[in-house]
Amino acid sequence: MEFQQTTLDNGLEIIAECNSKAYSCAVGFFVRTGSRDEDSSLHGVSHFLEHMAFKGTPTRSAADVNRELDEIGSAANAYTSEEHTVYHAAMLPEYLERGIDILSDMMRPSLREDDFETEKQVILEEIAKYDDQPPFGAYERIMEIHFGDHSLSRSVLGTIESVKALTAAQMQDYFRKRYSASNMVLVGSGKIDFDEFVKMAEQRCTEWDTFDASRNTERAPAHFAESTIEKDIANQQYVIQACSGPSAEEPERFAARMLSLIIGDDSGSRMFWDLIDSGRAEWAGMSPHEYQGTGLFLSYLCCAPEDCQENLQIVNGIIEAVQQEGVTEKELLQARSKICSHVVLRGERPMSRLYDIGSEWLQRRKYQTLREMADGYRNVSLEDIAKTVEKFPLNKRSTVTVVPAT
Repeated sequence: MEFQQTTLDNGLEIIAECNSKAYSCAVGFFVRTGSRDEDSSLHGVSHFLEHMAFKGTPTRSAADVNRELDEIGSAANAYTSEEHTVYHAAMLPEYLERGIDILSDMMRPSLREDDFETEKQVILEEIAKYDDQPPFGAYERIMEIHFGDHSLSRSVLGTIESVKALTAAQMQDYFRKRYSASNMVLVGSGKIDFDEFVKMAEQRCTEWDTFDASRNTERAPAHFAESTIEKDIANQQYVIQACSGPSAEEPERFAARMLSLIIGDDSGSRMFWDLIDSGRAEWAGMSPHEYQGTGLFLSYLCCAPEDCQENLQIVNGIIEAVQQEGVTEKELLQARSKICSHVVLRGERPMSRLYDIGSEWLQRRKYQTLREMADGYRNVSLEDIAKTVEKFPLNKRSTVTVVPAT
């Protein structure tokens, strides 16, 4: 595999991991914009705009966009996070140019007011759908508590009130401020001829405007509190807890991922053996979340209401044991084997590599080979784990609990 990179005159970066032995390819436009780039009056606009990119362009209707993506047999979609909006498609190499033509056209959507009002109802239904399924808004609430007034506290979807208040003019203005050519990266992976890839982009993207679209990436101060949500339709009790963790730029991120695997992976972890395998809980785990400038650990628990207090004591015991005693060599070796295997298995799929390459470039502006990624985990020592726990105490947490209304 060969990594190549160039930048067009307007600032659009083009990167690709080219694999001549692959049978397929994946491409995507990665935009450095998400919910953390919104203010309170624009809450939810990044995700809303992602939807609008599929509603038509000056040269294609919404039906054209979806029909043409189907005609080339692509697996196409998009997603919005706190920091990124990504439009992606996997396809056979012979359809690459047509795929880039469609995706690049989508990056300059019409944003018509009629489509805006229609799609607004879709967004409102999506918010309601997620509010009516587990864990019933607990994730959004823990982010509010942990990040306080920081923009990372805002949910990606927005709220019913914020989305209802959005106007087409606000979205058009947001697009003009965030979708700069210099704030986007065209990413490719799999069977790609890089020179031809660049020519395809030059023919379609050179007229895009470029302007400053920077963001504040100072570490967000953590806030610690407790909150309870009553939900009529909940039968189980749900608990999400948050504590500070390493950012996307900090070297401790490798140790943090290993630590989360040891404590709360869905198989073979301490939480798995003490809570899941024992039948005490339906769901329990821990995961790190990394952003530019800041990060956090989230732990999860779902169980019968009458068992929740006892299970929380078990969770607290696991956390305190790691905080005071660290982890064992055996646990470290098992986690290393698991995560390195996962890295290699993911690397065999162009779409998975597209996510890894694009996210790495947006957050750290670096390219990592599969070997370099695996080595990052192989080099984590017990001392690294101990230093990470010391720097980011796991027992200083906020808690959100969702309980049945009865």
